[in-house]
Amino acid sequence: MRQRLSSEPDRYRGRRRVPTPPRSRYAAVVTSAFVGAGIVALGAGAMPDAKTVNPNTLAAQLESETQINADAAARAADADRASRDNPRSSVDASTTDESGNVWLLPLRGYQFTTPYGMHWGKLHTGIDLAAPEGTPYQAIHAGTVTKAGWFGGYGHAVIIKHADGSEAIYGHSSKLMVKEGQQVKAGDQLGLVGSTGHTYGPQLHLEVHVNGEPKDPIPWLQERGVDIKLEMQPSFADVTSS
Repeated sequence: MRQRLSSEPDRYRGRRRVPTPPRSRYAAVVTSAFVGAGIVALGAGAMPDAKTVNPNTLAAQLESETQINADAAARAADADRASRDNPRSSVDASTTDESGNVWLLPLRGYQFTTPYGMHWGKLHTGIDLAAPEGTPYQAIHAGTVTKAGWFGGYGHAVIIKHADGSEAIYGHSSKLMVKEGQQVKAGDQLGLVGSTGHTYGPQLHLEVHVNGEPKDPIPWLQERGVDIKLEMQPSFADVTSS
């Protein structure tokens, strides 16, 4: 081996020689490169070739998806409009009186405040159900509207005569929804809760009269499947008029 002379220029002076990686590391690097290349190849194979896509087919798919979205948006808008135009009654539609033999609660979401009986030396001839001003109330039974208007201490009131001869009086309304002579079914809206007449706040005053005499509405309605205090009612009460 020829000895380098000190006068010869050093070709490696000023450079850093990169050490050769160990064989195991070199093998790992090469293996990773091959694996990465395989993944890219698989991904490329899974992706559709842009040259094979039919522009007309793609346009048709986009148009179909756009129409589906538009139809869904239109249905949602119609449903929202219907819910705003037709607010839900406090009695479900399934309880609509078709047989004429159904008895229902007069309203929902009330607080039972005053029972039938003697109060301050006078007979309280009905019951009071406190509820927010404007709460809708409805007929407890089918019948004919014999009164719809101002009725002294009852304020704006509705009186309905039933087929069995009994009568129901609904007092202190803020607004009436029926007229005298009108036929109604159980569950038909009669008016809105208010505080007209002699009352200390918004409430529905309900009375039941039989042969002109007031009856306690609580037991009278319980006999017909309706419990005012528990706020319970049958969907269709199979009861007989008495």
